[in-house]
Amino acid sequence: MIDTALIVGQSGFPDPMGGLTLSHYLFVSAAMMAIGLIGFMSRRNLIIMFLCTELMFQGAGIALIAFSRYHLNYDGQTFVIFVLTIAAAEAAMALALVVLLFRRRESLSSEEWSELKG
Repeated sequence: MIDTALIVGQSGFPDPMGGLTLSHYLFVSAAMMAIGLIGFMSRRNLIIMFLCTELMFQGAGIALIAFSRYHLNYDGQTFVIFVLTIAAAEAAMALALVVLLFRRRESLSSEEWSELKG
């Protein structure tokens, strides 16, 4: 009989101080979320705000994958595929809006959006 824990590369819970543990991945995820949130709130350039949003998406994806790997199931990894698909659609829409704003106002400032109300 083949042990499924050995196939996925983990034969039990990881040692608290040995190698990379769940807390390391969650720390990186939280740092990416914090950097993305600070960048989104402090910048007014639409492209920088868009990149900060993508950084927050990736931080959430890392947390989902880390929890999924820690609990030895693939639900989180499957969910990340759907999140990345939605993020790609969001990227296409956001870049289209940025191009539209730049063509109308020749600026990438987020204050220009308030003047586009019709």
